[in-house]
Amino acid sequence: MRQWLVWAALWLLVVLILPDAQAESRHRNQDGVRRRGKRWRDGQGFIWTSEGRSKPLKIRLVPGPKGPHTPAGTLTFYRNIPELQSSYSVIPVPSHPKDHIVPLTQEDIQRIVWREEEEHREEERLRRKDEARKKRRRERKEREERQRKMFEEKRREEEEALRLQMEKEEEEWRTKTEEADRRQQEEESRMKEERRRKEEVEQQKEVKEEVWLRGDVFQMPSKEELLPPPVPTHPTETDELKEVAPGEEEEEEEEEEEEEETTVVLPAGCDISDVSMTCENVQLIHFPPLNIPELKSLSLEGNNISSIPAGAFNGIPNLEWINLKKNKLTSAGIDPKAFMGLKMLRRLYLDENLLDVVPSDLPSTLQELKINENKLRGIDENSFQDLSSLVILELEGNLLSEGNVNPRAFAPLIQLSYLRLGRNHFRTVPQGLPKSLLELYLENNLIEEISETVFNQTTNLNMVSLRHNKLDETRIAPMAWFNHRNLESIDLSHNDFYLVPSYLPKSLVHLVLVGNKVERIPGYIFAHMDPGLEYLYLSFNRLDGEGIEPESFFGTYHSMMELCLDHNQLIHVPLGINEMTNLHLLRLDSNRIRSISEESICDPDLQEETTLVALRMENNYIDAMDVSPAAFSCLRYGSSVVLKPQKTIQRIHRTRH
Repeated sequence: MRQWLVWAALWLLVVLILPDAQAESRHRNQDGVRRRGKRWRDGQGFIWTSEGRSKPLKIRLVPGPKGPHTPAGTLTFYRNIPELQSSYSVIPVPSHPKDHIVPLTQEDIQRIVWREEEEHREEERLRRKDEARKKRRRERKEREERQRKMFEEKRREEEEALRLQMEKEEEEWRTKTEEADRRQQEEESRMKEERRRKEEVEQQKEVKEEVWLRGDVFQMPSKEELLPPPVPTHPTETDELKEVAPGEEEEEEEEEEEEEETTVVLPAGCDISDVSMTCENVQLIHFPPLNIPELKSLSLEGNNISSIPAGAFNGIPNLEWINLKKNKLTSAGIDPKAFMGLKMLRRLYLDENLLDVVPSDLPSTLQELKINENKLRGIDENSFQDLSSLVILELEGNLLSEGNVNPRAFAPLIQLSYLRLGRNHFRTVPQGLPKSLLELYLENNLIEEISETVFNQTTNLNMVSLRHNKLDETRIAPMAWFNHRNLESIDLSHNDFYLVPSYLPKSLVHLVLVGNKVERIPGYIFAHMDPGLEYLYLSFNRLDGEGIEPESFFGTYHSMMELCLDHNQLIHVPLGINEMTNLHLLRLDSNRIRSISEESICDPDLQEETTLVALRMENNYIDAMDVSPAAFSCLRYGSSVVLKPQKTIQRIHRTRH
């Protein structure tokens, strides 16, 4: 019993003493000294644990009593609204259930609340900043997307406008070209008709002297002058009359039977005569299988052939001339080895097909190649490889330009004499022209300038045609062709010239400036030419009374043979014409000339008869009754002068009625 009482007393003592000891220990540790395994407050609102890490003190705010006397554990603060103030009781919340709760001072509580509000404001600021950044990013993406769509729409509109403009320009260019060609053909036919009538008149009057008018030299020379004549398509009269030996009749009959057997498979419309075969416009779709070794001429023009297989010419290896114009041949449809077996081929015509590159491995014997009106998109360095015998090359009506024609493309053509590159897209004269070139045709391109070096190698060049381009007198380099000794003919019609260009070749004989905007012929412009200019065509320009100076024709007085100044704005006969002693044709029609003086056409000091055989002065304002008979006294025949109709006479006639 006593033992039990002793144990109860000890337990009671421990219960009474231990809480006081713990409280005293906590009071001793309030100075911030770290104790192992314990937690204490540092006076700044943080709790230090045994691990040494500081954690923010958790508090709980509960509404406190309102009134003038606020308990000690109550904090009064403002939430950014001066009108509203609230009173809260601060109850610290321990981070650990075993932590002892120490009352906080007013400053600690205020500091904690301020820190929480600052953190809340910082979080709100960061949130708003992040939202603003996201909004700006979203707006930027939307703006970029709108700009991209606008750019794409604008690009599509520009491409469509450019396409429409190119189509319109091409249509206008085609219309102008056709109209100009039509006018030129009409003019040429009219001039030919007039010449024919004049020749008939001269023959009727038994004129022994014949005068040759040169006309337009800008025409391709006849093939008879360049190459041997083509294989005849029909037997000649001598062949028909040739006697046949008795022993040869059977052989000829057998040959005829063999020919008939070979032509049985051909469609109606094909014709075989001697060594020539023609199958034109008979709707062939495939290249016909042929086995006629003696055949030399083959024409398949105007069919629907789209391909040529590798062995197409195995049965006709002796062909000299192939005409495949107006078919549907493509570059992919022609086998690379198709023409290799033709060791005697001299002429190949591929006009009006669908080729985009020059066929490869063409025979080295080829002398004439025509690929006009196709879709050639370029010429590389090897396009004419091994074609050293080529004399005539025509590539008109394609998609060629200085950007897709290799400067060394023409290097293998060491015998090329005639080159046609009209109706393409050249802005400059192509580089690397062959030294052997005699005639160059660049009509209907976009050529804007002629540099000094482009004709340096072509010293044999005799004729250049640059009609229907965009040249003017300022875009031709002074030394582009000045020193050429063989260049005799230049066609610059239908360009943008306001003056007759200077620094023309010394050897120039034939100059065409029809259809420009020429307003003036500078003085002494032809004085350096030797032997002198013979043919000058300035029709359809803007020459007026002040555009021709007294010295404009200096140097041509003894060389000029044909002078065309029609369809201008001249008000009198230009000075210097009466001094041209070798003039055959003079055109002054369709101007504004009102009178003809006695000395304007004929020189009274010259006693000899003039060589002038054609004088055109109709469609002016000349009253024939006022023209002195002495004005044409030097002309041999009065029929050489054309004065009717005149605009003035027509007006008077209408007025009388």
